[in-house]
Amino acid sequence: MLDLKLLQKEPEVVEKALADRNSDMKVADFQAIDERRRALLGEVEVLKSERNKASAEIAKIKREGGDASELMKNTGDLGDRIKKLDLETEEAKNALNDWMMRAPNIPHSSVPVGRSEDDNVEVSRWGEPPKFDFAPREHWDIGALGKLAGGGLDFERAGKLTGSRFNVSWGWAARLERALVNFFLDTQTGEHGYTEVLPPQIVNRKTMTGTGQLPKFEEDLFKLENWEYYLIPTAEVPLTNLHADEVLEEKDLPRAYAAQTACFRSEAGSYGKDTRGLIRQHQFTKVEMVRFAHPEKSYDDLELMRSHAESLLRRLELPYRVITLCTGDMGFGATKTYDLEVWLPGQNTYREISSCSNCGDFQARRANIRFRPANGGKPEFVHTLNGSGLPIGRTMVAIIENGQQADGSFRIPEALQPYMGGVKVIGLE
Repeated sequence: MLDLKLLQKEPEVVEKALADRNSDMKVADFQAIDERRRALLGEVEVLKSERNKASAEIAKIKREGGDASELMKNTGDLGDRIKKLDLETEEAKNALNDWMMRAPNIPHSSVPVGRSEDDNVEVSRWGEPPKFDFAPREHWDIGALGKLAGGGLDFERAGKLTGSRFNVSWGWAARLERALVNFFLDTQTGEHGYTEVLPPQIVNRKTMTGTGQLPKFEEDLFKLENWEYYLIPTAEVPLTNLHADEVLEEKDLPRAYAAQTACFRSEAGSYGKDTRGLIRQHQFTKVEMVRFAHPEKSYDDLELMRSHAESLLRRLELPYRVITLCTGDMGFGATKTYDLEVWLPGQNTYREISSCSNCGDFQARRANIRFRPANGGKPEFVHTLNGSGLPIGRTMVAIIENGQQADGSFRIPEALQPYMGGVKVIGLE
């Protein structure tokens, strides 16, 4: 949520931010609602003052034995008018809150201005895409059940159990998923200083609102019928809201949490995209990173979080590049986002595998997460950050495709072999 004072005192800043984000929202609409809200509040205040004076006068007349019936009638009419204005004021407040809840965050000054992913800026690359003396295949061809010894990816049975965009992992595929989860969590907690958390994977409306999924993106969520509960699209949602309505101590910042959860996404608007394989599924597993940072240090924390995601790709020997998202491609709640894109030989291109974002105080305002300065000053909003560290399915895709061999097998990266019981290659039947 944007700062109300910023909207009122520096509307031009917000207007530019909305234009840079290609948003159709207009600050003029906010100003019209806010002006009406203020006018109603002023009118109600005047009428309540008049009513208080009249009530005092009625009491005086009655003490003196006089007739206050006419004044009492006028006071009753005044009360009816106040009730009507109170309702109108509440409607104006709700309209103002709705506008603010739907307004995207303001991009950081370092974010490139652009309209789409074509305007994103490449920052760096690591690793060389592998060269093959055969035509590289896609992961669903390599890892399909029955092609490799002891397991595989089974989209057909998943379709029978549920529908499209689901998978059943058998044998080595299930073990590879578990190995990646353990490798990621061990690295994040043992080396990068994150505290492991296992949060609920069903949350309420307030929690979804706190991180910005609601009200704007309700169609992207899976909602439980007859409940105000939702399946989480990412562990960012419960992790960030762990400290909703709390005041942290400045000395405890930054706080860093990592969680492995299932994630559920309806993929609304993505029909026809990545309908095969593990790239875009309705249910997938991911290890998420969330940080609560001091406002003066949050962009340093963003660089740190990005390095934590990059280190996982490097250890897995997966070539990747880093992209700074432009204003038109950046997520709703972010002030700045880096995407890490891993090389996929089967598609002959880089695809997103991690997104690391600084949300500034945008989520903290919605969820009311503050910290108390060490000098005893007034509590301030923290800055929240989130990043993928990493999604299991897409990492499996990258491992299978980059490690593929001419005979149809694929290599397990050295860093992952201890988690796979020493297995170096997933071979043929």
